[in-house]
Amino acid sequence: MLNTIKQTVLDSGLFECGEVKIGDIIFHEDIRRICEDNACGGYGRTWACPPAVGTVGECRERCLSYDHMALFSGKYDLEDSFDFQGMKMGMLMFKGAVDRLDESIKSYLTDYRILSNEGCIRCARCSYPDSSCRFPGQLFHSIEGYGLVVGELAGLAGIHYNNGPGTVTFFGAVLWRDL
Repeated sequence: MLNTIKQTVLDSGLFECGEVKIGDIIFHEDIRRICEDNACGGYGRTWACPPAVGTVGECRERCLSYDHMALFSGKYDLEDSFDFQGMKMGMLMFKGAVDRLDESIKSYLTDYRILSNEGCIRCARCSYPDSSCRFPGQLFHSIEGYGLVVGELAGLAGIHYNNGPGTVTFFGAVLWRDL
């Protein structure tokens, strides 16, 4: 199944993919504290981010209930280190690739979870916390919001965390159970 998922990742327009053994995943409370400091602006504002995703313990339990994890990345070129428009475009392209990945995976997996970078950008204004998510089937929780360090996971998966100057890299993961 891993090879099928890796190929689906690449076919979706993403850059790299590697396996992370479920037992090797470390969940960090200090990463959650970065979320609580609202470094990216998503804390308490979206169903994809804390506190809506649950505690780090709940996220750990959710992830460890799966048998496998594949970490994937999208790499996007920038004009220079200050190309914030390019970074924003890269994130939009990454989110689109994750949507394509989800659509493709549905054809052969029924019991899986996708984690993505940062929060959800589907709605101009998220319904959190006033009402339910408008698109729960397309909601991908924040990988960092789960207390995961993507640099650490990239090392475990054998993929690049930093793709060099003039690039920005975003990360996500697919978790699945054996059929």
